[in-house]
Amino acid sequence: MILVIGGAGFIGTNFVFRKLQSTSDKEEIVVMDSLTYSGNLDNFKSIKNNKFFTFIQGDITKEGDIENILKKYRPRSIINFAAETHVDRSITSPDIFIQTNIIGVYNLLKHCLNYYQTLPQESNEKHQPENFVSKKTFRFIQISTDEVYGSLSSSEPSFTEDHPFRPNSPYSASKASGDHLVRSWVKTFGFPAIITNCSNNYGPYQYPEKLIPLVINNCLNGKKIPIYGDGTQIRDWLYVDDHCAAVDRVLKFGEIGQTYNIGGQCECSNIDLVNLVCSTLDDCVEKRGIHANLNFKELITYVKDRPGHDYRYSINAEKIESRLNWRPTVDLKRGIRKTIEWYLQNKDWIENKAPTREK
Repeated sequence: MILVIGGAGFIGTNFVFRKLQSTSDKEEIVVMDSLTYSGNLDNFKSIKNNKFFTFIQGDITKEGDIENILKKYRPRSIINFAAETHVDRSITSPDIFIQTNIIGVYNLLKHCLNYYQTLPQESNEKHQPENFVSKKTFRFIQISTDEVYGSLSSSEPSFTEDHPFRPNSPYSASKASGDHLVRSWVKTFGFPAIITNCSNNYGPYQYPEKLIPLVINNCLNGKKIPIYGDGTQIRDWLYVDDHCAAVDRVLKFGEIGQTYNIGGQCECSNIDLVNLVCSTLDDCVEKRGIHANLNFKELITYVKDRPGHDYRYSINAEKIESRLNWRPTVDLKRGIRKTIEWYLQNKDWIENKAPTREK
């Protein structure tokens, strides 16, 4: 059984669907999520009766919630997607980022270590029950971000796993702190954990405060599209299903104590990305017979830059590509079209959210 913490959020939801749709290694999935504003239980309407799926509302900042779920379900693997992730919110309200991304991770590690220490080393029996868990098979995966590495200039080489941490926002600082805690649990206690640091994800089920769904939603509603500064900030974009495939490879084949960078090999400036979304959306709505009253690019509006706005993120993913045989499969143009088509088919989902600004 796999325990997916924060599984009702954007990336967690996509990971759960990927695992449940697998025909080769189907396994019970238990999702624990506190259902804050960005977590959505409605994401799982289509699978609520799936015998391999269980949802438990719980919060990693509450130690009793962690203890209870570990005791009841005894997972063989735990993947922690739970996090506060929006940079703007971390600037205006950093407290919840400290609570979730640092204290919450500490609570998880503390109780997961206690659980791990109760597991048998490995049974000598030839035939184990399907739910048998041992120290040898247990894994903890911490999902993190490239933002822990800080910012790059246009000429600097991409982030590798050995790049020093230089976080520049309360969000990235809180994620870096969580990563350090995980590393310390591995080195000090022999805890079988692995860390992944990914670039900017996009795709279905992403909360519309993030740039791509925000642009789509604003275009469809004739609202202005805010672009921080001059829009030349560069990000590496990773289609969410590619990310989920990478996490699955790490879960199956990753080496304990290692960190794996996961990138999409799709660097793009914010303004170029927004222009791509607008032009693709123009084409998609035209094909659907939806007549927009304006060219969506006309909605682009430049606003005052965000404090401490990092200029460039760039991921070197050679390690996971060479050691775990993973590579991204969806390029940016195809991924943007797939994402737009999903939002057009699920208008009610995005319209029920409250968009703010970009990441």
